Amino acid sequence: MAAELEMARTDASADLLRGFSIEVTARGAAIVDTCRAHLAPGTEVYIASTPRDTRHGLVETARKLHQAGFVPVPHVTARSLASFTQLNDFLAHLAGEAGVTRALVLGGDTDPPAGPYHSSRALLESGLFQRHGIRRIGLACYPEPHRKIDATLLADALAAKLDLARRADLETWLVSQFCFEAAPIIELAQRLRAGGISAPLRVGLAGPADLRMLWKYGLYCGIGNSIKALGARVDAVTNLLARQTPDRIVSDLAAAAGRDPTLGIEGIHIFTFGSVAGAADWANGITGRS
Repeated sequence: MAAELEMARTDASADLLRGFSIEVTARGAAIVDTCRAHLAPGTEVYIASTPRDTRHGLVETARKLHQAGFVPVPHVTARSLASFTQLNDFLAHLAGEAGVTRALVLGGDTDPPAGPYHSSRALLESGLFQRHGIRRIGLACYPEPHRKIDATLLADALAAKLDLARRADLETWLVSQFCFEAAPIIELAQRLRAGGISAPLRVGLAGPADLRMLWKYGLYCGIGNSIKALGARVDAVTNLLARQTPDRIVSDLAAAAGRDPTLGIEGIHIFTFGSVAGAADWANGITGRS
């Protein structure tokens, strides 16, 4: 019986991970070759936008990914954009040169903002996404408290953006910030559905990495109480170099989604922290794709 239960949990994890999306950066000439070697054609590849990335580099990476048979999903960050014209040109190049039809729209951390856009809502209000044929919009949500924004304000802002997108005939989905336990993610999904939000939820997970790397990015991204789960795994300094995988979180999420399909958990989005091959190989190992 125990073996059968374990097999069922493994199958449920594989089902949840199938069709995973993954995140890359626009830097590195070999990133498209890495994706070809480790990802199935048609995989959604999110392209992060950091202060070191250029819009030209992001467009070029999106173009190459599209040509290689992947679905590019660039980050469009409000606070990094200097003007309406810059936003318009950026979206025109993404759509016209790289075949982009969907984007993850974020506020960003640039402080002060480079231009007039302080939030992702302001970008949606521009009307430029639909003008350029980018009609699928991803929005961020947070299982744990945001390091800068009150939870009530975040919830109100998300509801307002979803309403704005609906009125603009834009299709939306949600991507959660990664955390290190399943419970906050499940509670997030329950809050969303209780609040009448039906947009599909793609759960963000930290891909395989050593504890030192997970601590670094967890602290940088302002991860909340779940970061304590990492500390519970550290018995000695050498353990900081031990590779950690999110198998348990995936298993717990799959079980929760099986018990309650109304959670609307559509799939998994993997934050790679620079190790695209390692993250893809981990997910492929669970789903059975070689």
